[in-house]
Amino acid sequence: MPDSSDVIIGVDAGTSVIKAVAFDLSGRQMAASSVRNRYVMGADGSATQSLPQTWADCARALRGLAEKIPALAQRTAALALTGQGDGTWLAGKGNAAVSDAWLWLDARAAPTVRRLSAGAGERARFEATGTGLNTCQQGSQLAHMAATCPELLDQAEVALHCKDWLFLNLTGVRATDPSEASFTFGDFRNRRYSDTVISALGLQAHRHLLPEIIDGAQETRPLTPEAAEATGLLAGTPVSLGYVDMVMTALGAGVHTGDAGAACSTVGSTGVHMRAVTSDQVHLNAEGTGYVICLPAPDMVTQVQTNMAATLNIDWALALAEELIGEFGEAPSHADLVGRIDGWMDRSRPGALVYHPYISEAGERGPFVNADARASLVGLNAAHRFPDVIRAVVEGLGMAARDCYAAMGEMPSELRLTGGAARSGALRRVLAASLNTPVRVSSREEAGAAGCAMMAAVAIGAYADMDACIAQWTTPLLGGSEAPDPGLVPVYDTLFTTYRQAHDGLAPVWDGLAAARAAEGA
Repeated sequence: MPDSSDVIIGVDAGTSVIKAVAFDLSGRQMAASSVRNRYVMGADGSATQSLPQTWADCARALRGLAEKIPALAQRTAALALTGQGDGTWLAGKGNAAVSDAWLWLDARAAPTVRRLSAGAGERARFEATGTGLNTCQQGSQLAHMAATCPELLDQAEVALHCKDWLFLNLTGVRATDPSEASFTFGDFRNRRYSDTVISALGLQAHRHLLPEIIDGAQETRPLTPEAAEATGLLAGTPVSLGYVDMVMTALGAGVHTGDAGAACSTVGSTGVHMRAVTSDQVHLNAEGTGYVICLPAPDMVTQVQTNMAATLNIDWALALAEELIGEFGEAPSHADLVGRIDGWMDRSRPGALVYHPYISEAGERGPFVNADARASLVGLNAAHRFPDVIRAVVEGLGMAARDCYAAMGEMPSELRLTGGAARSGALRRVLAASLNTPVRVSSREEAGAAGCAMMAAVAIGAYADMDACIAQWTTPLLGGSEAPDPGLVPVYDTLFTTYRQAHDGLAPVWDGLAAARAAEGA
């Protein structure tokens, strides 16, 4: 590695934005460049994205970064990739796109998921992957394509994920990483494809579409001359294929720092809850839900549960206020209303109401899967006002996080937080008391890009191993520990019992509402 090479670029290709972020070798963020993504939602449940446009946007983000970092091409020691997980990005002859990508948001595979979930091989598939079957996943989507549009698979030569598609355009290599390979088609214990899983999905005839597995913390591939021209970087620059964005964000935010029992939650539009364990410590629940996703460290995996909607619930509640006030004059901005949340929390009583944060039209996916689940507010009386509703919504996020961690075993001994909502003192207090565990916030701004950049740093020998890199890139950015309020802990223990009883009891109501919606649409 030349002495002048002092920058590692992490690319995080999310669903809405592609970000290219520059870090120095010690992990300090230097600059970032972003380009908005475009995807199309269809009335048939489809959610698709153009493969060529995504590559063009990635290249544009990298060129934008060069405008902020002098001599970026000459200074880049390595380039690393992560991106939105699941979904299906098919490439065929000449590495050209076969069709638009099916994103993780795509719901068309729902009938196939129901069929496969009832199959004789489903439990064996779950025990190998550690991952519940859902419409997001490439395995479900490929099986659905095979049943409904086999011509797509006939034209395809390889099935990739978003970051894999970008890696192909950067290096000319068809590959995926151990995390996506094992939670979709393999076994998290050995990080290889599994005949048992592929058979359970009914994809034996399409196994040739699965690419080689490359661990970007151990090996890189060189940037091609064509990609160098498109991005403005130098041909031959090492390119590291990172793991899926969920674990890259968790790695950058502190899910694994060598502290036993630590966990990491990302509270954004969705809630992502993770704990790092060795593969033999994985707790596979009876319901067959969640994910087990490998970390770029020997025999370390993350157990993951994701609740479909987190801050989307707060957005909904604030939108009610914004639209109502707007009826009488100028509506407040979303930011103005967010700034009032902590005050509203102070003017309301903890644990007075039960709120289920299932506001997404897609229902819930963690720790239970029910596409018909819907949000509910239980316990209202005539004295309750808007601050009580806001508190209930925020407490609902705490209950959902506890529900997810309970499905993975014991509560964490410490919770690391990332995501925009982690800046809210009220939310941190609710989460700490809901889980009865101290909370720390990571100040890492772009944790996903940092996570894959850390892999590249290890791959090029800037660090001896991932633990050494974590010690410099991650641990110092964890804030002080915030202990749970001892007065709130018993209140939330009681609330959680009620929360679970209520969502169990509401299942028939969700069924009835779904039937009514179906009848209206018939």
